[in-house]
Amino acid sequence: MMNNDLQKSESEKQEGQEPQKEDKPSSLMEKIQQLGQTNVPQLSSDSRIHCLTIIGQIEGHLALPPQNKTTKYEHLIPQLVAIEQNPKIEGVLIILNTVGGDVEAGLAISEMLATLSKPTVSIVLGGGHSIGVPIAVSCDHSFIAGTATMTIHPIRLTGLVIGVPATFEYLDKMQDRVVNFVTKHSNISEEKFKDLMFAKGNLTRDIGTNVVGPDAVEYGLIDEVGGLGQAMKKLNQLIDQSKVTNEGLVQ
Repeated sequence: MMNNDLQKSESEKQEGQEPQKEDKPSSLMEKIQQLGQTNVPQLSSDSRIHCLTIIGQIEGHLALPPQNKTTKYEHLIPQLVAIEQNPKIEGVLIILNTVGGDVEAGLAISEMLATLSKPTVSIVLGGGHSIGVPIAVSCDHSFIAGTATMTIHPIRLTGLVIGVPATFEYLDKMQDRVVNFVTKHSNISEEKFKDLMFAKGNLTRDIGTNVVGPDAVEYGLIDEVGGLGQAMKKLNQLIDQSKVTNEGLVQ
């Protein structure tokens, strides 16, 4: 009888352990669910370049509906910190196809990219609209595909807006932050950027301008028209230049 009881208890333990194994997701699936990609900066030992993708709508302080494809800034910021600390990563490639999103979240990502000590290259594929513009120009060198577009428009508020002078003054100051960042990190003048921002007739029943790839380069907003191959080549050049500079400083 005792042997039967022991066998029963062992079989019950095994049956109780099996669901736990099934419920526990693999580490690969966890990475995909949390970060939208399989490799994180700590595991990029196979390459000296880390690729960071910003797609869909940039999600900020408020969660967007589940059907929206989003890039969560609380996921990107820790990755950028890890990239800065990881000595195996020597350069960062930013791939943009975004409709814009939260202004403060976009500016936070832009500032972190602009202050990275490692070479950075951005490439706009499809679209880099709205707050995606500061992110695109924040890198050391920027590319845009020939068919890609960038929408430049004034800052908009959604939801309840209290119509008092203080609200409009705050909105104006927020817009100045975006304008100052873009003009500081690109070759476009403030006057030209504001002309594109407040242009009438370019967007249907709205104010702003939809800039196509070659025009973005002509205005000085983006450095060069190109694709993935050109972006990778440029990033490798910047990495090699950075190595030479650092070796010279050490000597």
